[in-house]
Amino acid sequence: MPPREQPAGTVVSIWRYPVKSMQGEEIDGAAITERGVLGDRAYALLDRETGHIASAKHPGKWGALLACRAAFAEPPRPSAPPPPLWITLPDGAVISSAQPDVDRALSRALGRDVALVSRAPESPRREADRSPVDGAAAPTTIVEEPMALAAPAGTFFDVAALHVLTTATLDRLRELHPSGRIEAARFRPNLVVATAPGERRFVENGWLGHALTIAPEVRLDIIDPCPRCVVPTLAQGALPRDPGLLRALAQHNAVASATLAPGVMLPAVAGAYATVRREGAIRRGAAVRLEAAPLSPPR
Repeated sequence: MPPREQPAGTVVSIWRYPVKSMQGEEIDGAAITERGVLGDRAYALLDRETGHIASAKHPGKWGALLACRAAFAEPPRPSAPPPPLWITLPDGAVISSAQPDVDRALSRALGRDVALVSRAPESPRREADRSPVDGAAAPTTIVEEPMALAAPAGTFFDVAALHVLTTATLDRLRELHPSGRIEAARFRPNLVVATAPGERRFVENGWLGHALTIAPEVRLDIIDPCPRCVVPTLAQGALPRDPGLLRALAQHNAVASATLAPGVMLPAVAGAYATVRREGAIRRGAAVRLEAAPLSPPR
């Protein structure tokens, strides 16, 4: 009888992003709940003019968000409101989410009237740049899109609560786009899984429709490919702008949606979305195993 699970790799980094579209925190361990990494996207900025959630997917309006960094003032706790934040603004100034003028300070830094919020509207939407990913000459295309398509209500995720990326995918991209600086931080993953040494494939494509277990408690359902938008090409932290990255992905890794739009080809895929079937705690260095058989529906 074939094994029920097979080794898939090791967790080498864990990330949470306390404010949507701001730079986040790399941490050694985390509680994994139905809302993903505890504290991830606990806050977002609400554009008071449009009612949309601010997202760097529309860099012409919100690109400065990626120049901000958010960190919790104290560790988040399950079943408790998110703790206050320290936010480093693009000019280096540091503000607290607890100060009474935080919205004014953020609005001044970003050039729009915003409010820092910790619960999403009933039907959250954001704007995204959906111009051609292959670099074809065309007018910039900005569209309004719903959020949290596969995430719990009241959250600020674009699609699902977890985003998984492998070192194999990063190494493959380094081969395809040698002039770029390919680092996990560009792709804003929650979990980076180190696969077998020398592996240079888009490994996550083969995980679609299967489950990952992270020793000893957590079980994730890998539900869909993660199509990339303009965000990984933008300057963020020490990483420079890199429009060629998206073109390299578009040429080499288009993948059909598995769950959200079955059969629809998604361009420029790197990584995969996951939902949480079994909660628990994980730490850096935890073993990751892939369930050999395709997923059966939850009971």
